[in-house]
Amino acid sequence: MGGKGGAMPPPEVFVVQVRSGSATLTQELPGRVEAVRTAQVRARVEGIVEKRLFAEGTDVKAGQPLFKLDDRTYRTAEQAAEADVEAKKLNLQRIESLLPDHAVSQQEVDTARANLKLAEAQLAKARLDLENTTVPSPITGHVGRALVTEGALVGRTDATLMTTVDQLDPVNVLFTQPNADVLRLKAAMESGKLKSVESRKVELMLENGQTYAHKGKLFFSDMTVDPATGAISLKAEFPNPERLLLPGTFVRVRLPQGVASNVISVPQAAVQSGAQGQYVLLVGPENKVMPQPVKVGPMAGTHFVIEEGLKGGETVIVDGVQKARPGSAVKPVPMKQDN
Repeated sequence: MGGKGGAMPPPEVFVVQVRSGSATLTQELPGRVEAVRTAQVRARVEGIVEKRLFAEGTDVKAGQPLFKLDDRTYRTAEQAAEADVEAKKLNLQRIESLLPDHAVSQQEVDTARANLKLAEAQLAKARLDLENTTVPSPITGHVGRALVTEGALVGRTDATLMTTVDQLDPVNVLFTQPNADVLRLKAAMESGKLKSVESRKVELMLENGQTYAHKGKLFFSDMTVDPATGAISLKAEFPNPERLLLPGTFVRVRLPQGVASNVISVPQAAVQSGAQGQYVLLVGPENKVMPQPVKVGPMAGTHFVIEEGLKGGETVIVDGVQKARPGSAVKPVPMKQDN
C-alpha cells in the first residue's frame, strides 16, 4: 500500500548493529586440491590386454580387478612348472630310497633336494605371473580413464601404466603463505596485539564463491621459504564425502591468523566502494540513510574489520544497499549475524 498522497512506503533493508568484540582474523590464500593418495595401476607381466573390467570414472575397491590379460602362456608355464615339481619330488624319493643301501651318495641326495626347491620356486613364480594377468586396484578410490585398450601389448620393456586410482575422501589442499605475512603475524603476537589461535581448523571457498560445508585441518607447514616466491608451503586435509573437491581444482583457503580483542567488524556486503574510497551506509535519525567513510582492515571470516569510521552502536545496512539512497528513508529489518 502507498503512504500519504500515494507515496511508496520506504524500502526494507536488512541491518546489523555495530558492536565491539573479539574476532579471529583470517587470510584467504589460493590453493589447489590433490588426492590424498594416487595409485598408478601398472602391468606387472607382459601380455595382451584381453578385457577392461571397470567403468571409467567410477569408484572401485582395493583388490577389485581392473584389467584381464591373455593368460594362456602363463597358464601353460604354470602347468609345466607343476609337472617339473612332481618329477623332482619323485626323483628325490627314488634317490633317498637308495641311500641306505649306499647305492647313491649323500651329495646326490642333496643335489636332488636342491633341484626340488628350485623347481618349487619356479612354480611359485609361474603362479604369481599367472595371478598378475589379472590387474587389480591397489587402493579404494576413484578410477580415471583407461590408458590402454583391448589388444594393446603391455609390460614388454617396462611396467605399463594402465590407469590411476585417486583416494578422494579425504583430500589435501596445498597452498602457500607469504613469509612476510608470517613475520608480521609473529610480531603482532609478540607485541600483544593478537593472541594465538588454538584451533587448526581452516575453511574453504569454492570456485563459485560459496563456503565449503566441511572444515579442514591444517597438518603440514614447511619450515623453509621458497626463494623464488618468498612463501612457505602449507597443507590442509578436508573431508570430501560428496566428491565436490576434485584433484586439480583451484580453491581459496581461509586461514585463521590470530585473535584480536575490542575490534569492530561488519559483514563484507556492508562495505561499498566509491570515488572517495570505501564506506558503509548507516540508518540514522528518522531512519534516514547516511554514508559513512571507513578504513577497512583485515578479514575476520566473512566480515571486514573496520579500523576507522565506526565506534560501535551504529546501524549498518548489509542487504538492500541498492535501494538505500543517501538522505532517503528506509525500513530497517534486523539481520541475523553468524559472528
